[in-house]
Amino acid sequence: MKIATIIVRILFGLLYVFSAIMVLFNLAPMPELTGNPKIFMEGLAASGYLLMLIKITELVCGLALISGIFAPLATVIIFPVTLNILLYHLITDRADYGMAIVLLLANLFLAYAYREKYKSLLQPK
Repeated sequence: MKIATIIVRILFGLLYVFSAIMVLFNLAPMPELTGNPKIFMEGLAASGYLLMLIKITELVCGLALISGIFAPLATVIIFPVTLNILLYHLITDRADYGMAIVLLLANLFLAYAYREKYKSLLQPK
């Protein structure tokens, strides 16, 4: 289980780091969007900060996952981003949701692997 956790953690982190770097440094052209996906992305861009916040969060959490430093915390912080990616692909852009499912499964696997770290957070006081 330990080796599987390390492999999933590093691959999961790499996906987020590469995704964030591609957008933050504008290394690849954005695909041409139409319809609801275009409206959604225009809304993120119009906010002026949200897309940048999401990508910086992805970068920081991805680096934490790759390094293993604060990996349980990074797993929790990145979960809403992962869930939003899946929901975006299931509801707004009904294509290409395979990678979103892989990301969600990796996130859930890591949450399960780090479940002992979360026990004190989940106990009522």
